[in-house]
Amino acid sequence: MSTVTACVLGDIDLVRALAHGGIRPAVMAAPGSPSRYSRSTAALIDHADSSASPALCVERLLDFAARQDEPPVLYFDGDWDLLMVSRFRERLADGLRFVVADAELVETLVDKEAFQRQAVQLGLPVPPARRLRAADDPDVGLRFPVVVKPLTRHHDAWRPIARGKALRVDSQQQLRNLAEQLAEEGVDVLVQEAVPGPESMIESYHVYVDASRQVAAEFTGRKLRTFPAGYGYSTALVTTDSADVREMGRDVVRRIGLTGVAKLDFKRDEQGALHLLEVNPRFNLWHHPGAIAGVNIPAIVHADLTGRERPPAAVARAGVRWCSPAHDLQAARHDGLSVARWLRWAISCEAKSGFAWADPLPLPRALLARTTRARR
Repeated sequence: MSTVTACVLGDIDLVRALAHGGIRPAVMAAPGSPSRYSRSTAALIDHADSSASPALCVERLLDFAARQDEPPVLYFDGDWDLLMVSRFRERLADGLRFVVADAELVETLVDKEAFQRQAVQLGLPVPPARRLRAADDPDVGLRFPVVVKPLTRHHDAWRPIARGKALRVDSQQQLRNLAEQLAEEGVDVLVQEAVPGPESMIESYHVYVDASRQVAAEFTGRKLRTFPAGYGYSTALVTTDSADVREMGRDVVRRIGLTGVAKLDFKRDEQGALHLLEVNPRFNLWHHPGAIAGVNIPAIVHADLTGRERPPAAVARAGVRWCSPAHDLQAARHDGLSVARWLRWAISCEAKSGFAWADPLPLPRALLARTTRARR
């Protein structure tokens, strides 16, 4: 028997957050994932794809848990990991401890059309949107420009259409042309009126609501850069102290009846109003800078589920920066930063994905592993 008290389905930033709280987890991640190579990783669990083989993933997690002195706390940071944990929650509870939102709410939040419908019913501040099926007439009756995004995160189906998470469309004719491609790929999408402004206008609320439905921890943040620049994946972030984001986040969480952890994304328009874009009820890379800023949500969850004392209550320090060195240089160059200026900025970031001076090898070892696999 051994004493690994946490399991991570996710990437290096979640491992870093736990390590900041003195917790060394076991990791289930695909070969080439930086989290496999961190000195903070206590053990590796044979990888299984939670989207393609969720039952196998469950069995491997339970096999590992059965060899521990106490049930490990399970963490997950992807949509398919979230769905697996939610749908197999009773089976997983035989050997693992975890927090997850109500099963029906999880299914609603992961499906963008279902979430849009619920948000409208509850009067949440979401932009107007319509579902567009592959065979539908693309006249959706919305004001242009619009944002087109897949209903769920099927990356293989979406990748031939766009490099980012969504696509901006400026006219009805452009939407018609896109609809033909969507029909060829068999992809259903949500078409949503765009909120003007760059990705740096996207702000987020991060929260852990405990079993008594009390907010146990929270902080706010803002995107700095993404790649691609429009509707891309986060490459640079900063923690903030935004009162209106915090207040609106609390209100949304209360109205949807959420427990567990969540990230709520808002976009601030040119008049300063906040528009709700999505709610993700899972752990995420933001918990790494959040831990450095003083609010370690994964560590607080661990304390609650293992009966230990919570870390002292704190207000997150604004201004803690996170970047992904492997991707942010491209985003910074798009914004006009020189390599030298970006390098100075990146070195000064308090949190770096895949790299830390005390644990420098995850990123280079992951890149080497991926290169070796590609050559083979």
